[in-house]
Amino acid sequence: MKKILQVSLFLTAIVGATNSLAQNASERAAIESAVVSYVKAYNAQDAKAIVSHWLPEGVYVSRLTGEQVSGHKALEQEFLALFEEDKGTHLEVSTESIDFVSPNVAIEHGNALVTHADKTTSKSNYSVVYVKREGRWLIDRISEETADHPDSHHAELQALEWMIGDWVDVIDDTKVTIECKWTKNKNFISRSFEISHGDQIESSGMQIIGWDAKKNHIRSWLFDSNCTVIEGVWTHSKERWIVQSVATLADGATGSATSVFRPIDDSSYGWQKINRVVDGQILPNLDEVIITRK
Repeated sequence: MKKILQVSLFLTAIVGATNSLAQNASERAAIESAVVSYVKAYNAQDAKAIVSHWLPEGVYVSRLTGEQVSGHKALEQEFLALFEEDKGTHLEVSTESIDFVSPNVAIEHGNALVTHADKTTSKSNYSVVYVKREGRWLIDRISEETADHPDSHHAELQALEWMIGDWVDVIDDTKVTIECKWTKNKNFISRSFEISHGDQIESSGMQIIGWDAKKNHIRSWLFDSNCTVIEGVWTHSKERWIVQSVATLADGATGSATSVFRPIDDSSYGWQKINRVVDGQILPNLDEVIITRK
């Protein structure tokens, strides 16, 4: 009887896993179909059809101004203005991954190629947060940034040389200190940080930044004292560095976020975290803080 029960439980687990995989495959196919539909609407320059793919409260970072645009009406005006400025633009996308952070929240990462009316092209990396609502996968937010790539590993990282040094940010009793330096061969950058509240150290960690020759972009790996591991992809556009990150928390839960670094001068830069999702829950964006050189 015990053996029969074990076999029954084993078969139940297999069936459950198979059903879960089938469900994920079905939802993935639905998102892929939504991507195809979105690109079709974009290439038809149909602003209304594009907006129908968004949640009513969806957020988009404008390619024209760099500002956030939210809501169907504002989004439609944004795309009408974009098409008016660049008539005949053509979009191609390639999805790299679709990750389900909960049954109703998914994140798509991919690459986009835009061919303009004058036949010039621009490439970008993008990240889309989808939310399933009333049976449809709708866009909650899109982030996209253009990446420029020099010739060598060290040359890639020289664009981040402004980060090298000791930095600090103090808000009330909370203090963040950052030490950023080249590794010995200058093919990597290491950033160590410490967050303290009064005399108590709350957390600390280490981040390694390097060039991924296979993926052709800058990547980072962060490990903190709370056992969180964060992997990020860095892109540069409009005097900002954008880091699209995916995190694994100590309990196995997953999360994602976008960090925005805005160099101001030799002694300061702005830092903000947006597009935050933790264990399937969408969190509000954080306000920008100014980090200063010691």
